[in-house]
Amino acid sequence: MSNHYVTQYIAEINRIYKAGNATEHTYRTALKSLLEKMTNGLTVTNEPKRIACGAPDYIVTRKELPVGYVEAKDIGTDLNHKTHKAQFDRYKQSLDNLIITDYLTFQLFDNGEPTTSVTIAKTGKSGN
Repeated sequence: MSNHYVTQYIAEINRIYKAGNATEHTYRTALKSLLEKMTNGLTVTNEPKRIACGAPDYIVTRKELPVGYVEAKDIGTDLNHKTHKAQFDRYKQSLDNLIITDYLTFQLFDNGEPTTSVTIAKTGKSGN
């Protein structure tokens, strides 16, 4: 069943992307919906309150207790580029479970250490 959710998500992201006028924030509703559908008993909040290490884009909670965070950058953003290093390092040092994504590639960090990375789609532009 989760493959169906991913297929729906990719279709929605593609629809938005093809319009040619999207920003990083335009895709947030689609990602929030995917995360909620693929998790059981968890709440995903877009734009939660600022915390000590900054303002991750999403917080994932179970009964009001944080279980993870998501930081999203625009599609096609190089998630390993030095321009994001300070922010990502701060989050990795402070947040136990963190996903960093460009909506197509998802990098999971557990206690600051990379555990897995998966790319579910590509844009079709060269280099992506």
